Amino acid sequence: MIRKIRYSDIDFEKYSACLESSVQKNWYARREVLDELSGNWHILVLNDYEAVMPVSIKKKLGINLVSMPLFCQQLGVFSKKDFPEINERFLQFLNKYYIVFFYSFNDKNAFFLPLKRRKNYVIGNTDYSILRRQKYFKGRKSTVKCSQHLLYRELCDFREVLSFIQSHFKGLSKKNDFEKLVRYLDFLREHQSLQCCGAYQGEQLINVALIVTETDQLSLLALINDDAYKKENGASFLIDKILHTHIHEKSFNFMGSNLRGIEIFFKSFGAELHEYCYTENRFLKRFV
Repeated sequence: MIRKIRYSDIDFEKYSACLESSVQKNWYARREVLDELSGNWHILVLNDYEAVMPVSIKKKLGINLVSMPLFCQQLGVFSKKDFPEINERFLQFLNKYYIVFFYSFNDKNAFFLPLKRRKNYVIGNTDYSILRRQKYFKGRKSTVKCSQHLLYRELCDFREVLSFIQSHFKGLSKKNDFEKLVRYLDFLREHQSLQCCGAYQGEQLINVALIVTETDQLSLLALINDDAYKKENGASFLIDKILHTHIHEKSFNFMGSNLRGIEIFFKSFGAELHEYCYTENRFLKRFV
C-alpha cells in the first residue's frame, strides 16, 4: 500500500536506508539536499519503506502544486529493484491526490506507459586515454588540442567564483534565483561537495565549471563562459581537464540537455544518453 507521509512524520533512518540501498539513488533525494532546495517536501511510501518517492510542494497563485525544486533535475521512485508496475502505482497516486505542475522521475525508473522523456548525458568511469581516443568526436579532439595554451586551476577563492558567476551566468532570469544559487553553493561548500574549476588565459579567468562531487560521481551544476573569450575554446578545455583528472575513478554526469547545441557538446566527449520520464500539466504552465 502506498501512503503519504508528511515531513514531520518521516522515519528518516528508514528513508535514508531505502535511498542508500536503492538502484536509483541520487544526490537530490537526500534529506539535507531537499531541505536546502525545497524547504517544503514530504514522501510517498510503499509498505514499510520498501520504496520511497520524495515530493516537493510549491505554492503558486495560492495553490499547492507538485513542482521540482530549482537546480534539481531528477527525483522519482527509489527501491532495491526497479519495477515498472510499482513506479506506475506511485504515478497514479501522485496524479490522484495532487495537482502536478511538473515532476521528474529518475533515469532508472522504467514505465510501461508512454511517458514523455527528457535527455541527460553521462560518462561512466573509465580510462581517460581510451575515452579520448575512441569516444571523443573528431572535432572535439581538435578543439581540445587547440586550447592547450590555456591554464587549468581548481579554484579556492570563492569570491572570485561568485564575481565571475554574477558577471557571466545567463541561466537565471530572476534575482532571487541567483540568490538561491549562491545559498546552494554555500550549502555544497559546507558539505564539502562543491568543486570549482577554472580555465585561464594568462591571469584572466574565462570559464568556470561548478561541480557537485560525490564518492563515485561528479555532476555538472553549471558551465559558465565569458563570451569575450569564446574563440579560446575554454569550455572544451575545461571539461577535458576535469575528465582527464577524475574519470578513471568517478563517472561524470552532464545533467542535461534538451537544447540541441548543448546536447551535441556533451555527446562529443563520448557521453551516453540516459533519458528520464516526467509528467507535467501543460494547461497550468500557461498561467504559472
